[in-house]
Amino acid sequence: MARCTAPVHGHRTASGVAACPACSSRSYSGSYYNYPSYSSYPSYTPPSTSSSGNRSSGQSRSVKARWSSPNSSILYTPTEIQTLTPIRENVEKRAELPDLRDVFLCHAWDDRRDAAKELHDLLESKGVSVWFSEKDVLLGSSLLREIDKGLAKSRVGIVLVTPSFIKRIKGEGIADKELSALLFRDLLVPIVHNTTYEALREVSPLLGSRSGLSTTEESMSDIVDKLAELVTLEPA
Repeated sequence: MARCTAPVHGHRTASGVAACPACSSRSYSGSYYNYPSYSSYPSYTPPSTSSSGNRSSGQSRSVKARWSSPNSSILYTPTEIQTLTPIRENVEKRAELPDLRDVFLCHAWDDRRDAAKELHDLLESKGVSVWFSEKDVLLGSSLLREIDKGLAKSRVGIVLVTPSFIKRIKGEGIADKELSALLFRDLLVPIVHNTTYEALREVSPLLGSRSGLSTTEESMSDIVDKLAELVTLEPA
């Protein structure tokens, strides 16, 4: 008896039915085909999502990035590769521009001596030059204006999303259209720390919809390793 090929090849078109030795002789009417029962198809379980809401949740870290050095042991999820690839392309395009910092670190004022300082110090320990408010941004300046200026003088922008940062967004009323202009440039990487993407989406749906990295899934040190690899350019 001929066996149906749908579990392997699928019957999405009339030609697919016609090519199947088991189904080609079956009758069909209009757009409805007399397909085999769905229970005969291989089951599919979508990736799980953690409480962080990051799209990389549930995916194994088994992929090396295109920009990884041959001896690198850093592995990424497919979602992280998809998120970071356009940013890496911008890093490469801006490689010849003079006097650029590797990273602009955007953070809440309340985090300047805690999480932001930790992130800054870890990055600099990896040889990454960082635009950091404690060194480079004047007090009292507009957050958005400084983000824009910092990004213009940096290869990559990092937004450290913490409970304090979310509170600051609420207080300053940062407009989504202004964030949109920054996000459109494919230079921003959200780093979610001690909070969730759901909480971020409540105050900034645009920024919250962008995939990034989260300390609920890996350590700050591991995240820094990925950021350092992202902005490191091999000598020509």
